[in-house]
Amino acid sequence: MVTIAIIGRPNVGKSTLFNRLVGRKLALVDDRPGVTRDRREGDATLQDLEFRVIDTAGLEEASAESLEGRMRAQTERAIDDADLSLFVVDAKAGMTPQDEVFGELLRRRDKPVILVANKSEARGSDAGFYDAFSLGLGEPCAISAEHGEGMADLRHAIVEKLGIAAFRDERDDEDGESDEIEFDEDGEPVQRYDATKPLNIAIVGRPNAGKSTLVNRFLGEDRLLTGPEAGITRDSISVEWEWRGRRVKMFDTAGLRRRARVQEKLEKLSVADALRAMRFAEVVIVVFDVTIPFEKQDLSIADLIAREGRAPVLAFNKWDLVEDRQAVLADLREKTDRLLPQMRGVKAVTVSGETGDGLDRLMKAVAETHEIWNKRVSTAKLNQWLERMVSHHPPPAVAGRRVNIKYITQVKTRPPTFVLSTSRPEAVGTAYLRYLINGLREQFGLTGIPIRMTMRKSDNPYAHKAKKF
Repeated sequence: MVTIAIIGRPNVGKSTLFNRLVGRKLALVDDRPGVTRDRREGDATLQDLEFRVIDTAGLEEASAESLEGRMRAQTERAIDDADLSLFVVDAKAGMTPQDEVFGELLRRRDKPVILVANKSEARGSDAGFYDAFSLGLGEPCAISAEHGEGMADLRHAIVEKLGIAAFRDERDDEDGESDEIEFDEDGEPVQRYDATKPLNIAIVGRPNAGKSTLVNRFLGEDRLLTGPEAGITRDSISVEWEWRGRRVKMFDTAGLRRRARVQEKLEKLSVADALRAMRFAEVVIVVFDVTIPFEKQDLSIADLIAREGRAPVLAFNKWDLVEDRQAVLADLREKTDRLLPQMRGVKAVTVSGETGDGLDRLMKAVAETHEIWNKRVSTAKLNQWLERMVSHHPPPAVAGRRVNIKYITQVKTRPPTFVLSTSRPEAVGTAYLRYLINGLREQFGLTGIPIRMTMRKSDNPYAHKAKKF
């Protein structure tokens, strides 16, 4: 598929154009320059053209060691990887020395470039539009990314550079077949788990826990911006790769701080973006800094994942910094069981994003947790189990009246959700529900994932009949 990179100095509207092309507000947009730091990719549509588009950080002149310098290196890599670059300038503000420097950089690379004069709808933008000819990159394409003006002209310019044949490549067909249905020994249909389907994973945690470093290690390249500064990642960036022949889509998210500390509008947008990525994902890897694990915010993040019904896996990062590993491991196990009772049996793996140690074990834990999260138990097995549980420990009587539990069935997966039919739902206490949920975990191997159980009042077949005296 054709890949197009959007580049330019900060605050010229690159992310706005990216959102326009992908048809959704994926990239964070703010009046402050330099919001975008990492490369963000998306599937774009421009009239009849379909292509991959990359939103990049604003080009700035800075030393290679600085954050801005590392951002620039990421942008230059995107230029090299793309088939075409859209060099966006601000027609309203006119050309700047920065535009001239980066125009020269693009000319030296000798790759296809389209000069895009954004904000051309603004009053006084004509002077900036004609000034853009001085960059020596050909005639500018006047657009308004915010209002969607000039998109037909942009489409024409892209086809003129690459040719329409470049967009006629066959795209990979999605597997539209429904899951194969099997039958268990009770004659009930059971959906077989498909271990070849792609995994959607989100990586969450506090700032500076090493999430981006971990993703880079998975990919085997410096795809995401990293460094000692906390809070580098702002957007939720998705990357795709393969693990043991299975496609993986992984979202690196902004660090989540306590709500009271999140004051600025930009950080609020970053947090909201991270939460959206978490809800979209199937498995959520919670990254802990093993040198300071189980901070209050760590526990809040874990609790949020359980409430959202995602499949959690814990990754204790920076394991290469630990000296007395046996003692630390025992302490982690004890604290996990004690501080995260809602994640009983959750898979926890020690890893090092710096050295790559433990990454295969982490992905194995992800795949196993995903399979459990998709598990379905037949109604016959559930009711045989329920009969044993109720016989061993009947629900307590309330106000002298016995609670009759009649029936249980699983209504959905992802996460496993069960409905309990009982004569008096309001009388079944939370302690007894917890007893049943823990029994489900042990009997059917539903460990380490959220389980939801709701109650429904059983129908009384004689309720419609009036009493006769």
